[in-house]
Amino acid sequence: MPIELIHHKVLAGERLSREDGIALFRSHDLLALGRMASHVALQKNGNRVYFVQNMHINPTNICVNRCKFCAFSRSRGEAGAYEMSIEDILQKARSAQPGVREFHIVSGLHPDLPFSWYIDMLNALRREFPHIHLKAFTAVEIDYLSKLSGLSVRDTLMKLNEAGLGSLPGGGAEIFAPGVRNTLCAEKISGARWLEVMETAHRIGLRSNATMLYGHIESIEDRVDHLLTLRELQDRTGGFNAFIPLSFHSQNTEIKKAAFTTGFDDLKTLAVSRLLLDNIDHIKAYWIMLGEKITQVSLSFGVDDIDGTVVEERITKMAGGTTEGIMTKNELIDLICTAGRTPVERDTLYGTVRIWD
Repeated sequence: MPIELIHHKVLAGERLSREDGIALFRSHDLLALGRMASHVALQKNGNRVYFVQNMHINPTNICVNRCKFCAFSRSRGEAGAYEMSIEDILQKARSAQPGVREFHIVSGLHPDLPFSWYIDMLNALRREFPHIHLKAFTAVEIDYLSKLSGLSVRDTLMKLNEAGLGSLPGGGAEIFAPGVRNTLCAEKISGARWLEVMETAHRIGLRSNATMLYGHIESIEDRVDHLLTLRELQDRTGGFNAFIPLSFHSQNTEIKKAAFTTGFDDLKTLAVSRLLLDNIDHIKAYWIMLGEKITQVSLSFGVDDIDGTVVEERITKMAGGTTEGIMTKNELIDLICTAGRTPVERDTLYGTVRIWD
């Protein structure tokens, strides 16, 4: 499929096909991809670029799964293993800067903590920080908590929601292709189960994000199929707030490839994601993985969200990430402004807090 024909479809607002997606990924005309993706982004969100004042909290890295691509997880007693008590988590939350609107909470699948511990954690955070949104638990964690609770996924989500859970992050999707997934993370839930958990969350009114881990052993076709599967679920539920492509970092993992994806591939993946995911409003560049410079350039490749202040991020750092893991609100605003875009501070669900015109 020639890029010129795809360009005409984009300008006409037509939905792109699997063949279109494969052609876009095979193209080396990065600027053409950027122009098309920018057109779509401007149609959806104008000149605005969103960010949130948030704080990541990772209560434990002790995990019953030991996925080959993951440098974060540890077994109990292994060097580097840690677990936080609920009081430790509250102390971490108390260190948040004024203006933080979201706690982003993901962990390993701890072998010993009961389901009640997670309920108690949410209740404790909600009591002390009633105005801060709790975005917590990947679909992988929800599946595990369902097993701990002995409840269905729906009833588990309902219990967590009653305790204060506000939305779900998008982690754990990795890549849906079964063969690749079995190499990366054979112990993790299947892609079909990830989708089932997310659909259940959406059906009871919980919003979430979606992700794709790229730059490891997947093919172009695997990437396109992953994106189109997300698009199909969004057609059914409309529950995804944003899509975040996550660039693979191989250092300290069992999947040995070049330590980082190239900037060319990062920008291409963001642009193609914007073009294929016509029903997801926001494409997020996760600056922790991409670095500040590629993130800024990505604003001309279909990206309209750069995540947030983060403060402390362990998962990417332990896989060889080189960013410091914190950006101030003013630094985020400057990054957006110097790219010629309009910064918009948002809350987790994309309610507007302030626009810097």
